Amino acid sequence: MIRLTALRGIVAITLVSVILGGCQTSMEDNPKQTIGGILGAGLGGLLGANVGGGKGKLAAVAIGVLAGAYFGSEVGKSLDSADKAYMDKNAKDGLEYSKTGTATAWQNPDSGNSGTFTPTSTYQTSAGDNCREFETTIYVEGKEETATGKACRQDDGTWKVIS
Repeated sequence: MIRLTALRGIVAITLVSVILGGCQTSMEDNPKQTIGGILGAGLGGLLGANVGGGKGKLAAVAIGVLAGAYFGSEVGKSLDSADKAYMDKNAKDGLEYSKTGTATAWQNPDSGNSGTFTPTSTYQTSAGDNCREFETTIYVEGKEETATGKACRQDDGTWKVIS
C-alpha cells in the first residue's frame, strides 16, 4: 500500500509536470496569461499555506494554487500591450521618484484597465545595492489583483525586479 506521504509527492510532481508542460505552448501563444497564471498560483499557494493547518494545510495550499492560477491567468489574459506599457512606466517612475508609502496610478483610457504602484520600503543590501519593496494593484474589468515584490537598482541605473 502506498503511504500517504508518497502519494502526496506523486500528486505534486504530476501537477507540476502538467502545469509546466502546458506552459511552453501557452507561453508562446499568450505570455501574459501564462505569467499571470504562474504568479497567481504562487501567491495562492503562499496564502493557502498560511491559512490551512494540520491535514487541511495541503488542501488549503492546493486550493490556493488552483484558484490563484485561474484568477492570475484571467488577469494576464485581459492585459494588452498598452496596459503593460502604462503599468511598466508607472512602476519605473514609482521606483525612481516616489516616496515610500506614496502610490502612483496608471490608467489605459482605451481599455479602462488601471492600477497603482506603491514603494513600501527602501533599503541597502550588504553588497551596497539600493533596493525597494513595493506593492502593485491592477484593476481589470472591475477585478482587483494585488502583488508585492522587491526591485534593486542595477549598475546601469535601471531597476530589476528580484522577487
